[in-house]
Amino acid sequence: MLHIKELTYRLGSQLLLDNASVRIPTGHKVGLVGCNGAGKSTLLKLITGDLNSESGEITLSKNCRIGYVKQEAPRGCDSLIEWVLSADKERRALLAEAETAKDPKRIADIQLHLNSIDAHAAPSRASQILAGLGFDETAQNRACSTFSGGWRMRGALAAILFLQPELLLLDEPTNYLDLSGALWLENYLRTYPHTVLIVSHDRNFLNRAVSFILHLECARLSLYTGNYDDFEKKKCLQRQIDLGLKKKQDNERRRINAFIDRFRAKATKATQAKSRLKTLSRMKPIAVQVEDTVAKFSFRAPNKLIANPLLQLKNVAAGYKRDTPILDNLTLRINNDDRIALLGHNGSGKSTLAKLITGRLKPFNGHVIRHCNTKIGYFAQHQMDELESNLCPYDYITELMPDASETQRRAKFGAFGFGVEKINNKCSSLSGGERARLLLIIAAFHSPHVFVLDEPTNHLDIKSRQALIQGLNDYRGAVILISHDRYLIESCAEYLWLVRDGSVFPFDGDMDDYCSFLTNTSQYNKYMKSKSPKILPQRKETRLEQRRIEAKCRAQLLPIKKILHSLESNIKIMITKIADIDTELSNGSLYTSNTKRAQQLSIERGRIKKELEQAEVEWVNTMENYENLTKN
Repeated sequence: MLHIKELTYRLGSQLLLDNASVRIPTGHKVGLVGCNGAGKSTLLKLITGDLNSESGEITLSKNCRIGYVKQEAPRGCDSLIEWVLSADKERRALLAEAETAKDPKRIADIQLHLNSIDAHAAPSRASQILAGLGFDETAQNRACSTFSGGWRMRGALAAILFLQPELLLLDEPTNYLDLSGALWLENYLRTYPHTVLIVSHDRNFLNRAVSFILHLECARLSLYTGNYDDFEKKKCLQRQIDLGLKKKQDNERRRINAFIDRFRAKATKATQAKSRLKTLSRMKPIAVQVEDTVAKFSFRAPNKLIANPLLQLKNVAAGYKRDTPILDNLTLRINNDDRIALLGHNGSGKSTLAKLITGRLKPFNGHVIRHCNTKIGYFAQHQMDELESNLCPYDYITELMPDASETQRRAKFGAFGFGVEKINNKCSSLSGGERARLLLIIAAFHSPHVFVLDEPTNHLDIKSRQALIQGLNDYRGAVILISHDRYLIESCAEYLWLVRDGSVFPFDGDMDDYCSFLTNTSQYNKYMKSKSPKILPQRKETRLEQRRIEAKCRAQLLPIKKILHSLESNIKIMITKIADIDTELSNGSLYTSNTKRAQQLSIERGRIKKELEQAEVEWVNTMENYENLTKN
């Protein structure tokens, strides 16, 4: 299907592909992974022919059609479903010709051809794809020009899926999808009849949608069987093997060099020294790929905690038009150290709630109550488009730190892994990942009590996402998450809130339960009817209080664990001693050659045996005490 042979490509002075080769058989579902800036999107453009390589070749099966989302859907007045249907140029041309054809034979040929490509079922198939990506019947009949950029990207994706090309290329397809759309796309791709190559940093998506991983690293391509978790295990194992082989080779090199240095000048050993020099020259160095280091995210804790609740909403109605509020009669509270993920379809009101919490949206009715000293940090995907293209990151930090020294400002960038070589580059030249890091620096600058993150991972690679997870888990404030990244939610959120029908309420279950509901409409609707949609129940204790209780419990258990550890160590020592004595006593000659020694060993064995029995009884009693405390 797809054969890449000895491909080389440079972007300026950076070598993105160096003699890279790979063969992808027909029907494979492949995830293309690599760190930000490795050249994944560039590779897709080389495959489509939008870019030309320096050397090498890319060959495809004969008559292979390539599907690739290059740009947004047009802003024309055609309805969305009409635009998707028009993507099939062959069907469109045949239908147009059928309206004007007069030759009976040609009319028959056209109808036969339309029948062979299942043209009459096309509207139904296009509608199903659009519905799966979140467009209801009303939206499908709206003009393309009425949709925002993100929704037009969905429309463009729908058009490519509708065409069913033999080679489907997708570059971060879940960035503009909600969780429901991402789940639908996973299932769709699993049964897709042709070859798929997907660039994605969504770990869960790669685990479910693909069965092969193509890794772009150090300008080379390597194909692995299995999903992303399988690939990660294999890479880790390979790195360990390479390290072991390199260590052996380094030891052998040192041994040979020592021999050469010692005997090079001796006539009797000169020949052997020369032989070892040849051996040394023939040794191919074993290259060990150093694992990419990803800079951490360091979110500073609030300088002073505020008494709970940090924020309350009482009977709030909010939206963008007073006569049609998106959220209505809403009552909830947020406490210190709450970790909350907001779930719901796109358009359900998650971002509206985020803006309400951060004060960027004023309520129509009701009250938003927050302490006067409460600081709130806010990161949203759309803010990336609001960065001034002519400004550089250093300008933004200078505005936030007017009295600080250059060293202090650079240290702030370093805490978020923002390369110092990039701080004077214009924002227009920064990558998506770099702009995301800059916005996170700005959002977290004042050490907020509440950190609201609306799709923070869209432009971060997998390792940067892991670093963000670590940073959020180390952060000591409250976190509100909106994300389609299941791995992020499962790793950071302790509470799930569902936003639907103008209401917000807790979801009783985990992410697996929620995804199951999304794929089972009747079960989901039944669950929704059973919930009280207006008021979030108050928890009996906050997460901060829970942690204090857990810390107190750990303090009580620590001395007991130390006693258990000491007893276990002593028991092991005594068992070993008894085994050694038994080995010595099993020698029959000991009783005739050294009777006194045999007698001493027997006495010693009896003493240790008695101490062992007492230690085992003490261990059992201590373990019972430990288990009782953990249950309580």
